Amino acid sequence: MNVHFVSLGCPKNRVDTEVMLGHTTGAGHQIVASPEEAEVIVVNTCGFIGEAKQESIDAILEMARHKEAGSCRRLVVTGCLSQRYPQELSTDMPEVDHFLGTDEVGLIAEAIGGRTERVHVVESPRFLYDDLAPRLPSMARHTAYVKIAEGCDRPCAFCIIPKLRGPQRSRAPASVRREIESLAAAGTKEVCLVAQDLTTYGTDLAPGAGGAPTLASLLADIAQVDGIRWLRLHYAYPSVCDNDLLDVIANNERVAKYLDVPVQHVDSDVLKKMRRGYGERVVHDLVDRVRARIPGVTLRTTFIVGHPGETDAAFQRLCDFVRTAELDRVGVFTYSQEEGTVAALLPGRVPPKQVEARRRELLRIQRAVSKKKLRALRGRELEVLVEGPSDESEYLLMGRHEGQAPEIDGQVYLSFADTAADGKAPPVGAIVRARVTHSAEYDLAATILA
Repeated sequence: MNVHFVSLGCPKNRVDTEVMLGHTTGAGHQIVASPEEAEVIVVNTCGFIGEAKQESIDAILEMARHKEAGSCRRLVVTGCLSQRYPQELSTDMPEVDHFLGTDEVGLIAEAIGGRTERVHVVESPRFLYDDLAPRLPSMARHTAYVKIAEGCDRPCAFCIIPKLRGPQRSRAPASVRREIESLAAAGTKEVCLVAQDLTTYGTDLAPGAGGAPTLASLLADIAQVDGIRWLRLHYAYPSVCDNDLLDVIANNERVAKYLDVPVQHVDSDVLKKMRRGYGERVVHDLVDRVRARIPGVTLRTTFIVGHPGETDAAFQRLCDFVRTAELDRVGVFTYSQEEGTVAALLPGRVPPKQVEARRRELLRIQRAVSKKKLRALRGRELEVLVEGPSDESEYLLMGRHEGQAPEIDGQVYLSFADTAADGKAPPVGAIVRARVTHSAEYDLAATILA
């Protein structure tokens, strides 16, 4: 049958979608790009926070309309929203034929064929894909996400992920390496390592001859894979970014000098209410250590504003930190009260209008920081990964440099007409040298060097 997939949420969810795509094609079905062509539609949902839940519900309802007016005969809903609300969804959405949780990735072909029960969701997920799992890329071949662990054991007050994804479980180092070798052989240049918490990688694995595997030891090993140009780390926990890990990043040319560390806040009292296990001093020390040990590093973080107990003074402390720390990339989330979390029971609520105002203010401060830091790159030569033609002009390409992660950071707009010997653009996936000519708040413009 013709099957259309809608994948929502984070890169970790995208990996699950790609494994389901592999199972789907392995069962003889065809993937189609348009829901209008599909006989079966699969929506892989996110259920992390309120906005993500609403986006997932909207997508399900939109796809359900194709059962009424199109060729679609079956609608399948998978992922975190199914895991979180299986009974509620099955009651409220009779138009959905099957609900699969986060543990049922391998059952997607059965659901597409209508050969499994309508609701199939286990209470504590244990699924963990490996290099033998079928996987069909949904991105351009030059970039891939590799999930090295699943689940989380941390007790963060605001987070529902441990209930949606289960306990921490790490892949074997050899499995990770084999997958990356396979990707490199197929032309992948950039691998983004993802997990709910990269820095707890290996804590659940039995020690081998060389001791227990760690993120640092894994990274040092996979950095030897030929063909990979950038290994990029996402979601490292602030209090366990040890110097061994930082030194591996600094000393391996195939590891991008880029670190994504979700700090969430800087005020010690708010961090205590968040149950993060560290305070303001750890945050400042982390920034200083990372910059001292990894020259030229790009630091990315996220903050939550409006968490219960965030006073005006606490928010101002956060604003002051963003001004002075001058981080390269900052994402800002508004607190979402989620049932089943500790934070949902805390006093000290911040009014929604005030929470949104705080989000806008923090982003305003960061825009000025980002503009200043990008302006300092003018005249610099950078390596840029070409991602394809620009919508702006036929004479421009879009790409990213080492300090820009796919989908979440800015772009480099590349001019090539004056430097290409034959007037042709370099191919997608090529890494070129370019000189930065202009900068904006989040993007750069550069000319490819001959």
